[in-house]
Amino acid sequence: MKTLNMLGILLTAGLVTSASALEIGDGIVDTHVKMQSVDDATLTLSELKGEKGTLVVFTCNHCPFVIGWQDTMVEIGNTYSKKGIGVVFINSNDPNVKGDDLKGMKEMAAKEGYEFPYLVDATSGIARNFGATKTPDVFLFDADDKLVYKGAVGEGGRTPTADGETWLKDALDALIAGKDIEKTVTKAVGCSIKFRK
Repeated sequence: MKTLNMLGILLTAGLVTSASALEIGDGIVDTHVKMQSVDDATLTLSELKGEKGTLVVFTCNHCPFVIGWQDTMVEIGNTYSKKGIGVVFINSNDPNVKGDDLKGMKEMAAKEGYEFPYLVDATSGIARNFGATKTPDVFLFDADDKLVYKGAVGEGGRTPTADGETWLKDALDALIAGKDIEKTVTKAVGCSIKFRK
């Protein structure tokens, strides 16, 4: 009982992300949780599902890793949202973190040319239930809502390198082509999600 109480306290404090993170083959979670979009719509993951799969990227506005990968992530999002993939960016950070409130999100989406939804995780609960811990942290699901890739956008740490692999793009291409994804799990590298209390 004491252990369960302590886990509850840690979860509430944002010191533990979830009891168990999603693994390859697991189904998508929290599909009916309503989230506010930067265009003031209220959307759910079930509404944003793509015919060929769904890409969920946990991101934010200020993290230098996100900024370094922003061009690549937006290009992927804008391109694959036209190829049957439902693309969703989610900000799970506490809005008290500088620049991570809804106003900052709207500015980011407009500046970078997002052609896909950018949503607010109002409790950080979706990030916790996915097992997301970093920004950016990527989760790609197939047409049956099963997780087929998770982790980093690609090689390069803080910023992409000219000759580095873009693992997410490789996974998306394989998924759309009906081929096996060679690298299904990579290590997400970035800033820690600033979980809401």
